[in-house]
Amino acid sequence: MTKMLAGKCFCGGVHYAVADEFLYAMNCHCSNCRRTTGSAFKPFAGIERGKLRLTEGEDSLLVYGDAKANDTHCKRCGSLLYSVVRDGAFVHVALGTLVDDPTIRPTKHIFVGSKAPWFTITDDLPQYAEHVTPARPAGG
Repeated sequence: MTKMLAGKCFCGGVHYAVADEFLYAMNCHCSNCRRTTGSAFKPFAGIERGKLRLTEGEDSLLVYGDAKANDTHCKRCGSLLYSVVRDGAFVHVALGTLVDDPTIRPTKHIFVGSKAPWFTITDDLPQYAEHVTPARPAGG
């Protein structure tokens, strides 16, 4: 039986459930992720889109983009919940919105070539100047 993890926005208006079956996790330092989170980087975990479902507050979503590529926020508090990526097949869940502890941990830093100059990475995870494309799962 797959363990489901709960997630929600800051104000509690949007709740979601996601399978604890993430395929990859990274810390993204690109300027877009910095702006959408208001932080030095966005820790995220990737999973097939069908393994995340909204459980409350669908009418409270604010979506920047389209069905195949977007950032999905709560329109009340602004929390970035997840990004739809990879031609609509995957979501990148913002790890800070999870209520429950996922089994996966970020394994690398991406877009460090454009990271905030005031932030210093102090861990030993590999660093990549730009994007690193995760491998597609078998059959995916």
